[in-house]
Amino acid sequence: MKNLLVQLDDLPYEILTYIFKKLYNHEVLYSLMGVNQRINRIAHDRIFTRHLHLLEYCRIDDSSLPLSDLILNRFCSRILPEIGHEIETLYLEGTSIERVLHATNYPNLNNLGLCDIDDKLAMSFFSESVVSLLRRMINLEVLDLNITVQCYEKFIDGDILKKDIMIHMAQLYKFTFNIYSTINHRYQTNFALNESIEKTFKYFSNNQIITCIDHFQRYSRCHIYSYPYQWKIYDHITNNFRDGLFTSVTQVLLRDEHPFEHEFFLRISKSFPFMKQLTIMNWEAQQIKSNNDDKILSIIEYPNLTRLNLTFTHDDYVQLFLFNMKMSLPNNLHLRVDYESLERVTYCFTRYMTENNSTKFAALYFDPGDQIDEYHIKNYFPYACIHRTFRFILSK
Repeated sequence: MKNLLVQLDDLPYEILTYIFKKLYNHEVLYSLMGVNQRINRIAHDRIFTRHLHLLEYCRIDDSSLPLSDLILNRFCSRILPEIGHEIETLYLEGTSIERVLHATNYPNLNNLGLCDIDDKLAMSFFSESVVSLLRRMINLEVLDLNITVQCYEKFIDGDILKKDIMIHMAQLYKFTFNIYSTINHRYQTNFALNESIEKTFKYFSNNQIITCIDHFQRYSRCHIYSYPYQWKIYDHITNNFRDGLFTSVTQVLLRDEHPFEHEFFLRISKSFPFMKQLTIMNWEAQQIKSNNDDKILSIIEYPNLTRLNLTFTHDDYVQLFLFNMKMSLPNNLHLRVDYESLERVTYCFTRYMTENNSTKFAALYFDPGDQIDEYHIKNYFPYACIHRTFRFILSK
């Protein structure tokens, strides 16, 4: 390492800057600050300090991951206090938000992104303690907020966002958000209508705001978000989905207590053209059983799909994706499925499946506790690797 630094130190400033720009800014700051006077001066360049993402992205599902404690400790104790006044854009992952925001002052911060906030922190987000942190960011101009909140009696709506956030941030001109708020029915006395939530956003001028409320057997959920939608994950889609075009989304979760029919899956294919991962959670049987000879029905295509999770679904959806000719799937697909469901749908791996369909699957995933017939699975899906794991990760 010492010899490498000596060699780097011999290079011209422009070449060193070019090399360091190939790294993420947080990698430059963590690895190079304090090495020596010349390297330290380059690491302090505004190219590397102005915009900072203190998180990592999972290449598998595009979710955000926290930095390690070792890295985060050094940022909070040494790096951020030195460069806090230079930071203009800051993106944080849920578990590190409070530590980073308390580490120093950010007088020039004008763009803050908060990602994957858990329920406990989300519950306190609208409390005085966290609002006070936002008040310190007097120059904040852009705020991106992506949270899920467990509420009592009242959903998060436009009135709450104004009262707890916007009124305290005079310079804020762009506020984008993706907020799920859930109320357990034992705390709920008033079942809000979608129209009443929409009215609270009447004076939000810089974005189109989409609102959607679903009332389930045990709870109700309200989803509010800025459109165009900018996040990579869209969860908890029901039959009440408002449609639209979501070109940034690669990961989708469909979940409802009412069945998904052919037209619903067609809507999903049109709304999420770049979807890579699809998870379906629905135990209700389809009411309308489409067949391969129905020429009226359009073909459903998911051209970019790489992972399909059917673990918590009715057999009808397993059958739809495996046997229905109106469902067009790409090659090299990774499928996670309940073994007993797969066994029923394939008639114990004796049901005829076209060679084109059987060879599309590159990997099958089962729970470790499942008693599976690996021999017949391999005969039925000849090109599929078999994994017995609770994790659903793409094979390399």
